[in-house]
Amino acid sequence: MKTLDKIPTSKIQRASKLISTGAKVGVNYLKYYGEKITKSEEEAKENLNSSNAADIYDGLKELKGSALKVAQMLSMEKNILPAAYVEKFSLSQFQVPPLSAPLVAKIFKTYFGKKPSELFDHFEPDSTNAASIGQVHKALKDGKELAVKIQYPGVSDSISSDLAMVKPIAMKMFNIKGKNSDQYFKEVEDKLLEETDYILEINQSLEIRKSCESLPNLVFPDYYPEYSNDRIITMDWMHGKHLSTFCAENKDPKLANQVGQALWDFYMFQIHQLRKVHADPHPGNFLVSKEGTLIAIDFGCMKAIPEDFYIPYFELALRENLENKDFFDQKLLDLEIIRPDDSLEEKEFFTQIFYELLYLFTTPFQQENFDFSDGKFFEAIADLGQKYAKNTQIKGRNANRGSRHFIYMNRTFFGLYNLMHDIQANHIVINNYKNFAKN
Repeated sequence: MKTLDKIPTSKIQRASKLISTGAKVGVNYLKYYGEKITKSEEEAKENLNSSNAADIYDGLKELKGSALKVAQMLSMEKNILPAAYVEKFSLSQFQVPPLSAPLVAKIFKTYFGKKPSELFDHFEPDSTNAASIGQVHKALKDGKELAVKIQYPGVSDSISSDLAMVKPIAMKMFNIKGKNSDQYFKEVEDKLLEETDYILEINQSLEIRKSCESLPNLVFPDYYPEYSNDRIITMDWMHGKHLSTFCAENKDPKLANQVGQALWDFYMFQIHQLRKVHADPHPGNFLVSKEGTLIAIDFGCMKAIPEDFYIPYFELALRENLENKDFFDQKLLDLEIIRPDDSLEEKEFFTQIFYELLYLFTTPFQQENFDFSDGKFFEAIADLGQKYAKNTQIKGRNANRGSRHFIYMNRTFFGLYNLMHDIQANHIVINNYKNFAKN
């Protein structure tokens, strides 16, 4: 794979890259209008999506950082984006051009005053994994195998300007109006800034590891502060398949349930016991050992769940609360889904939408055991997404609804549900985490 000797770091450089990418997209639309004459609308649109996805991804992968991170986040929205975008953006999880060996050495000199070869007994110059914010190299020290994660230059400094550039695209894609939109983008910006603070990530990793040590079939790497700083993390090299590889290759239903139960317990324990959750559930953040143990390897993105959000959010997971109109209406106000200044028509419109959404998405919590391999459940999610995507009434309204905490909580559950489905876990004990709760 091609390596990068430099990354655009200035606002002008990064803006220029995005502008050139936009020009390519413009050409693709001209081709699309031409193809509509000779081909069916469906075929022409499919070609447009494929070309746009490829050109956008090619532009973002050279920028790296928050621009590419947004693509990674979007790749989890399987029910929103066309398949071409999901397929291409999914590559941002672990298939992007890595930094060249000379640039890696330069980064080490900047932060340690030494080359990697002077710190470790052996250091692989080629990365084993390159994603949106950093890349991983394998190293040896005193006979121990290590994973060394290196942050790309300029990532933390460009977050605010990158988000400002992609904001218009995101607003159009998700029908976000100007009113009250800043709080949502501020939430994303704060989380992305946290992800670039590797000292914070180490501390969060150690905290979660200690808190979740009682959960079965779940392990975490050790970390080495003496070979870490705010831009480089050194941890144990963990042996296992990427979760996506495991999902593609596994044919053992028992093993699928074991891995799925470990993943589900991990998330439920965090949410309900710690009020803090790993809010980046994509396959690149997990490995599976040959014994079927789940390995959690990245804790850069953690979401604290305030009590005044947690309580109403999970109260609406109970069917009796959904069916209690007065209670339901109050919780929609508490969660900022309905606003005091909404008209009667707006209140009725958004109340109905969120009733349907919540009724469907809370289905797993209505049963002791749930089958996440059930295609009908995920088809229903996709159908509901398409229903509201095509709803002309939504497009004419300010559809950004709800507390800012919804962004990462909903992202967590969307991502978790998708992972559980990919694993094909068909017998998950929903409240199993309670067996490991600390009094």
